[in-house]
Amino acid sequence: MALKATIFKATLHIADMDRQYYADQSVTIARHPSETDERMMIRLLAFALNASDALEFTKGLSTDDEPELWARTLTNDIELWVELGLPDEDRLRKACNRSRQVILYTYGGRAVPVWWEKHHNKLARFGNLRIIDLPAEQTAELAQMAQRSMELQINIQDGEVTVTDGEAVTSLTPVQKLPAKD
Repeated sequence: MALKATIFKATLHIADMDRQYYADQSVTIARHPSETDERMMIRLLAFALNASDALEFTKGLSTDDEPELWARTLTNDIELWVELGLPDEDRLRKACNRSRQVILYTYGGRAVPVWWEKHHNKLARFGNLRIIDLPAEQTAELAQMAQRSMELQINIQDGEVTVTDGEAVTSLTPVQKLPAKD
């Protein structure tokens, strides 16, 4: 018998001073059986960093031709494609061809520099791709906040992210590796 996804619910109180975006978002997340708490919380973080009325979670791990998050226009064009992890160049090329903007959030500690060294020259040609690295120690702290029901305050200012669940506080400093050229 196949394992089923675990459902998590989160209320995100987002105060993004960098984008002048302030909103409360209630989201439901289906965590795939093979997904870790860290990866799921990075999905939530990516949602907060790119929050908009059009942004939504996709089927994620269970679907090869969809990102983790996307924002589509009323005509179903993909405005924003958000990827996580260390995907191969082909996946990112396809994403860049299908979407106006692609953001990749890398994480994973020591594996990131190895992946970056192998792919950065090829990826630099994509003008609509941004790559942002999330430091391993910080994402591990974020993973500790994972609960089936969460209420998180997320403050973003000057590129710094502070996440609190009322008890614990985690600060993250995303590092931009490759800026989009548009």
